[in-house]
Amino acid sequence: MIHRGVRIECIKPQSSAQRAGLKEGDIILSINRHSIKDILDLMYYSDENVLKVTVLRENKKHTYIIEKYYEPLGIEVEPFRIKRCRNKCLFCFVEQLSKGLRKSLYVKDEDYRASFLYGNYITLTNLKNEDYNRIKKLFLSPLYISVHATDTEVRNQLLGNYEAPPILIELKKLAKNKIRMHTQIVLCPGINDGDVLEKTILDLYKFYPYVSSIAVVPVGLTKYHKNNLKPVTKIKAEEVINLVEAFQNRFKKKHGIAIVYLADEFYIKAQKNFPQSSIYDDFPQIENGVGMVPLFIKEAKKNKHSSI
Repeated sequence: MIHRGVRIECIKPQSSAQRAGLKEGDIILSINRHSIKDILDLMYYSDENVLKVTVLRENKKHTYIIEKYYEPLGIEVEPFRIKRCRNKCLFCFVEQLSKGLRKSLYVKDEDYRASFLYGNYITLTNLKNEDYNRIKKLFLSPLYISVHATDTEVRNQLLGNYEAPPILIELKKLAKNKIRMHTQIVLCPGINDGDVLEKTILDLYKFYPYVSSIAVVPVGLTKYHKNNLKPVTKIKAEEVINLVEAFQNRFKKKHGIAIVYLADEFYIKAQKNFPQSSIYDDFPQIENGVGMVPLFIKEAKKNKHSSI
């Protein structure tokens, strides 16, 4: 018999789940009559203080009442099977890896669940209506979106996927449901820079505040890349900095935040000093290499002075 659900891998001692009688290896089928597909359903439906939990144990169903009253449920479940990316991006870093590395490094993920949980960037090229409905129902916000260009022809060229839906239509679906988005543009000189970059920033800005941040990051190339992409040069970095800083000044005056941010590598490439840390606002994309170095320098100076 095939059952949907999530398997419990670990239960915290003395937790509400353990006290109620749940065991490691149990498969959670439903909570308060809501079917459980993965950890997202578990997080959403276990937010109540009193839970009616149905589990499968040794092919038999058992139901437990859990009274947790603001304490965590106390369980860890098996990870979901990640959805794979079918794009063939010109700059895909996985495709630029050498052979013989561990298998997990070659996995290309494209999963909105991982975007919400871990901040993984997705392209919105594999979402179905049922996925959008679930994002709305569970209010999976924020999501992290790889845009690269709002011009459909340019974007699809970069994605290596000429059947990808227009990104502005997909972003509109999320914004309509008040889902916040952190977006990124991987800048490939000669393809999505210049006028294309300017149009992309303006198009994304129209979705503010639901598009909460726009990161511009330089294409990363290894010696194994095969698509004849050009690296970001000092001159190109200066050009991009000038364009983005003009937008930052404009957005700061109107909204009090910059909205669009540059990866640290642009300033390194241009051999320019980093801007004041205030330009990064609350560092919404620091894990994308945006503001990480200047923040480190600032904290290092602070610690140095405090230790004197």
